[in-house]
Amino acid sequence: MPEQPYEPERAVAGTGMGGQMDLAVSEGTTLEKTPGGPEGTGPEGRARSLWSDAWHDLRRNPVFLVSALVICFLVVISLWPSLIASGNPLACDLAKAQEGSQPGHPFGFNGQGCDVYTRTVHGARTSVTVGVCATLGVAVLGSVLGGLAGFFGGAWDGFLSRITDVFFAIPVVLGGLVLLSMVTSNSVWPVVGFMVLLGWPQVSRIARGSVITVKHNDYVQAARALGASPSRLLLRHIAPNAVAPVIVVATIALGTYIALEATLSYLGVGLKPPSVSWGIDISAASPYVRNAPHALLWPSGALAVTVLAFIMLGDAVRDALDPKLR
Repeated sequence: MPEQPYEPERAVAGTGMGGQMDLAVSEGTTLEKTPGGPEGTGPEGRARSLWSDAWHDLRRNPVFLVSALVICFLVVISLWPSLIASGNPLACDLAKAQEGSQPGHPFGFNGQGCDVYTRTVHGARTSVTVGVCATLGVAVLGSVLGGLAGFFGGAWDGFLSRITDVFFAIPVVLGGLVLLSMVTSNSVWPVVGFMVLLGWPQVSRIARGSVITVKHNDYVQAARALGASPSRLLLRHIAPNAVAPVIVVATIALGTYIALEATLSYLGVGLKPPSVSWGIDISAASPYVRNAPHALLWPSGALAVTVLAFIMLGDAVRDALDPKLR
């Protein structure tokens, strides 16, 4: 009987009745039945990946749609605030201090006579910039360190675990009061750097656990048996299937970082005048809340809506990427 030729593709995917299942898992696909094709396929009869399946669910989730619209609006006014607010946020007139709504000034004036509407719109740029930059820094640094620790293990894993324990013991607000009080710069980068410094351990621990779970799957062991290098295993087979929890946590954390920036600015150690920030405006309006509640209401309302939008977006992404909720 002639010997059958060796086929590496079939060795990775598996053979027999379980082969199709192994191939689907190795490529990050799902085996749900979808309209227009057989089980685990799209309308054209092709297997859908985890990401395309998640996008299919997100487009039909009203929570995702509403939060995405709010976030898109915030991004637009952050890039081009003059589209809806043509005034200067630093232009103030003490003669109009604490006055209410007027034609051309729908939100009234704060205690310094500055237009609350203009400052609220321009404050979105600072909050979104800090949130996005801090989230990217935390996600990249935490994913790299945690992924390497989970993949290689050993002494590197033990060392990183002890380092993360040390950072977890530092209270965030207290750490900000101590570290940022020594900074004299008025830019957003010291605040972003502080958030990355104290935020990466959470993402690192999640990335480490996800990589440890994925690297024991059959398709990773098959690729290793075929001689795949460690870099190819990590980048081609493990990282694409382990990144979903990091994305979910980072999306939710973005709203948290925006709230943290406002908290630090409110306490006087984050951004400082003449920077325009919702936290600065909330702090300045707090002593006059009885005489001019509108000066406190609008920036705090904008902050609450922004944080809620990112948290809702993160919840929707988590529901779409979590196979246990399908």
